Amino acid sequence: MILHRYFARRFVTSFLSVFAIFFIIMAFLQVVEQLRMFSNTSATFSEIIALTLLNVPDNLYGILPLIMILATIALFLGLARSSEMVVTRASGRSALLALIAPLAVALTIGVLAVGVMNPIVAATSKLYEQRADALLGNGSVLTLSASGLWLRQGSAERQTVIHAKSANLDGTVLSDVTFVSFDQGRGPVQRIEAANAELQNGAWILHDAKTWPLDGVSENPEANATLAQVVSVPSTLTADEIRDSFGTPSSVPIWDLPAFIERLRTAGFSAQRHEVWFQMELSLPIFLVSMVMIGAVFTLRHQRGGKTGMMVLFAILLSFGLYFLRNFAQVLGENGQLPAILAAWAPPLAAIGLSLGALLHNEDG
Repeated sequence: MILHRYFARRFVTSFLSVFAIFFIIMAFLQVVEQLRMFSNTSATFSEIIALTLLNVPDNLYGILPLIMILATIALFLGLARSSEMVVTRASGRSALLALIAPLAVALTIGVLAVGVMNPIVAATSKLYEQRADALLGNGSVLTLSASGLWLRQGSAERQTVIHAKSANLDGTVLSDVTFVSFDQGRGPVQRIEAANAELQNGAWILHDAKTWPLDGVSENPEANATLAQVVSVPSTLTADEIRDSFGTPSSVPIWDLPAFIERLRTAGFSAQRHEVWFQMELSLPIFLVSMVMIGAVFTLRHQRGGKTGMMVLFAILLSFGLYFLRNFAQVLGENGQLPAILAAWAPPLAAIGLSLGALLHNEDG
């Protein structure tokens, strides 16, 4: 037990050291990127620093597997060079027993990353997008709620708020829809209710519509209401803008993701992308464990001369290969070519199985 605590403490120290190094590197890179991105805006340097600090957690969260493999390599190389691993194995402990503490630490870090860091990253990413959109003059056009979906369109002179009970997969066909138009300085000027609306060539085509003029009407708008089979409402929206308004699944905290997926389905949108992301997040602790095992296969041995660099290179290349394989499986899952669970869990579980086989082969020949 004392030896396990010692290995765990060494691994935590190694992980935090690598994490701190990457934090500094990512912070400097983000400062440069934010200065480039907002060079033509009124952003001050303090706002650039604030945007950098908001965006760094998302970048660090994305490279946690890389940090984990480098921390694993640093740990086992340090133990090998100080001959602590040689002494440990000479005392009768196998390599698999020596791995218990690092694996437990990796699993704990993964659970904390998903349960604690994920909501923090989601909050900072959402705040970053809001501040960046404000500086760039952009804005989200779509919001999901329990009552349906809300869209916003228009210009500085007139804005139109759209509410619909449901929509098709790309948000270009709305059902049970309401349009309320506002003029700057005059308030609401028109309300339209329709059975459905379809986005076509820069305009919403409303069917079975009823229109209430609100501008200048003080008593009874119903008296001036009109019915029409088809009504055209100019629109500045495109299908791509509506889809992009969902943002990335990483901007939704994992604790809120199941409810968000349910709202997507209720509104009529495809939730495949978010379902795959949810499963990928749940499998992250196992993926970090697989990174530790890959590192152990190549570095959990007595290092001899020039072979050390080659073994480290193999470990890094294999971990990168697994990382890209996982991303490829994620893409297949988002496209519906793989089930979400298979896309998320198959790569790390396969890596663990292969690494375990290699470790047993090295131990028993």
